[in-house]
Amino acid sequence: MIDAIPASAIEALADPNDANRDGVKGRVSRANGQLARFGRKATDATLLGFNAGAFQNEIGITSSVAVSEQRLIGVDFPFTPLVSPTSGPELSDEDLSLATDFVRFLRPPPRAKSTPQSNDGRELFSSIGCGTCHVPAMKTGPSAVRALNNVKVEAFTDLLLHDMGTGLADICRGNALPSEFRTEPLMGLRFRNHYLHDARSASLDDAVLQHGGEASRARERFKGMSLNQRAALMAYLNTL
Repeated sequence: MIDAIPASAIEALADPNDANRDGVKGRVSRANGQLARFGRKATDATLLGFNAGAFQNEIGITSSVAVSEQRLIGVDFPFTPLVSPTSGPELSDEDLSLATDFVRFLRPPPRAKSTPQSNDGRELFSSIGCGTCHVPAMKTGPSAVRALNNVKVEAFTDLLLHDMGTGLADICRGNALPSEFRTEPLMGLRFRNHYLHDARSASLDDAVLQHGGEASRARERFKGMSLNQRAALMAYLNTL
């Protein structure tokens, strides 16, 4: 469904010059002239391209979209019977398309049942500014595929790049700077047990406290909350 959200809807959320003075900017990432929305650094414009890169980088399977074998810089492949680099695609276009269709039609994780406490947390999520970047819902555009046609997507992301501060800085990739990351979708959050791009946090509280940069104001509001308010916010996050 993220692939089916119109680029114009994402662009409308961008505020690269912080025109509203809320401390949150958010800028569009582009790849080959297209709005990029996939990957932690928003490096890929299409689901097919993102999947091809995953085949290539994560499990070493090349395709016509990502044809080069990946290796550590300066380290040659050991030519043994167990390693056989190829010069052409290992995955056919048909199989790449089938894998992409499988991912495209995965159902979003179901939400847990709300409680009075989590309902209070939902209001806090908005009031302290979490929802500025983790936009609760967007909508797909018109599609000939009924499952993707004008559907509400509760992904909790704006799909923009944000500066998260030097404490979380990692690598440059695409056109993202080390401290810039695409807003992580929070759908399915309750099924995770480690958080942030490198899984450094084992609790949601710690993950929030590690936010910096454009999220600093929201983090400070979180730090100023009472224990009951924090518990309500965590209860809400654990419904996602």
